[in-house]
Amino acid sequence: MNTSDVLKIVDHTLLAQTATWAEIREILDDAMKFQTASACIPAAYVKQAAEYVEGKLPICTVIGFPNGYSTTATKVFETRDAIANGASEIDMVINIGFLKDGRYDEVEEEIRRIHEACEGKILKVIIETCLLTEEEKIKMCEIVTRAGAEFIKTSTGFSKAGATFEDVKLMKEHVGKGVRVKAAGGISSFADAEEFMRLGADRLGTSRLVKIMKQTDQGSGY
Repeated sequence: MNTSDVLKIVDHTLLAQTATWAEIREILDDAMKFQTASACIPAAYVKQAAEYVEGKLPICTVIGFPNGYSTTATKVFETRDAIANGASEIDMVINIGFLKDGRYDEVEEEIRRIHEACEGKILKVIIETCLLTEEEKIKMCEIVTRAGAEFIKTSTGFSKAGATFEDVKLMKEHVGKGVRVKAAGGISSFADAEEFMRLGADRLGTSRLVKIMKQTDQGSGY
């Protein structure tokens, strides 16, 4: 597998609270240059970013991020606003407390409503695996499958840990047909990326792989 094959499934990501337009623009330029799957950026920059890339790159943004405990109505509004502003993909965070309370129907209904608000665009459901038990991870695979989302995603990258090989393998084994897996958080090398792909990850959330490519280009004198 070569680096371009890996980069094709990368959501090149910048979600830092301090992100400026200059930094976002660099992410967009790099994502277009290296032909990543999308650029994942804060919602406040989606309209500007969509206008900047002129359809040459899918724009992804995050909803209910990073804690997931906004009300469903708020998350639905955020989603509709992002789609109206030009987002092609939405990564939402579940209400983890509701999951732990056993309020499974409410978690599923929230995902379903947000998926409807996506108007046919891709929805990825962030379950924050580092905060869940194995049973809760499996339960979320079932819930995401029933709710109709396109992806289940490991992590925000803002909690105590990111994606692990074990979690990706577990999720791949328990999601239903048609649901893909996104690994995010802490993916720092192409070797790790390839292992995540081997275990079943269909999408990767990271900024480090593009940084490696840029450093390689600079070292080669390009």
